[in-house]
Amino acid sequence: MNTLKKLSLIAFLALSFSAMAQPAPPGNGQPAPLGGIVLLAAAGAAYGAKKAYDKKQNDL
Repeated sequence: MNTLKKLSLIAFLALSFSAMAQPAPPGNGQPAPLGGIVLLAAAGAAYGAKKAYDKKQNDL
């Protein structure tokens, strides 16, 4: 039983140290990096607008 307690303590300590190694969230002066997502959304909107414009031109 003593070995089980020691093993549990070692496992708990090892897992708690790895949980504390997470990077800090961005602060007030550092916005989250959304550049790629914004560019992808803008490209999708432009592509959809062009498709709608082309369809409207073909219908006339």
